[in-house]
Amino acid sequence: MLLSQEAIYGIPVTALGAVPNLVLMQTTRSVGVIAPASDAATIRAAGADYVEPTIVGNVLIQDSDGGWGANPDYAQPAAPSFAILVPGTIRISDPSVPFAEITDYLESVLGAVGAVATSGAKVVLGSGAARTIPDDVPTDAARARLAEVVTAARDTARRHDLQIVLEPLHAGETNLLNSIAEAVAFLDEHAIDGVPVVADIFHIMTAGEPLSVVAEHAHRVGHVHLADTGRRAPGTGDWPISELIAIVAAAGYDGTLTIECHWSDLAAELPDALAYVREATAARALPPRSS
Repeated sequence: MLLSQEAIYGIPVTALGAVPNLVLMQTTRSVGVIAPASDAATIRAAGADYVEPTIVGNVLIQDSDGGWGANPDYAQPAAPSFAILVPGTIRISDPSVPFAEITDYLESVLGAVGAVATSGAKVVLGSGAARTIPDDVPTDAARARLAEVVTAARDTARRHDLQIVLEPLHAGETNLLNSIAEAVAFLDEHAIDGVPVVADIFHIMTAGEPLSVVAEHAHRVGHVHLADTGRRAPGTGDWPISELIAIVAAAGYDGTLTIECHWSDLAAELPDALAYVREATAARALPPRSS
């Protein structure tokens, strides 16, 4: 499919960092779903390529002493990505928290994840409650501590053949790093390399971040989360799912696509949602399904 040099979905090609005569080929992408292990069988039966497991309370559980360790009852196929890295009780942007407490947790959790992951699997560092700046902590100090934590998470993940990806979250979930542009600026400010960002359409749309801005930073995207209007199943609303996929594809992203949304009936809704996302990889706008 040869696209105009002037614009893709109304976004200048220059904003996409595209080359002349850019060709977007229709490709087959692996499409999965964020879910706990209790939903994994339903998700696979519906035809998903993988489950993106939640970590806290699923891959990792807390013991009676408050420590965290691998869940002995977790028994799922190796996964290419994981979500919910840090519980809200571990304040990763608070410099009063001993750094060793955080790094010990990271070593424990990422070791457990590495044992049930595919090689190079992505681990999403979103964790809005954990990274929210407490009222009594200066913003600069909180940002500096988060930078230390992201760096430590990156290095620990690498030792376990994993990759950390930093997820911007809208202001309703955290007061730190609310857009892709802010996340990229933060990584650059603190000279943190080797950490891509997550393009999560729910947070993009809720934060009101223009797709043209997303396109400017699309080469930094290392993971994608998808939903539709109201964070419902893809294909049930009017959020620009195919446009977002086209933007990150134009910047070179050819990785997995993970659905993260609310379900009324997972088994009934998921097959259509998977079909919609797979069709959207053709890099063309699709109308919402009639309900």
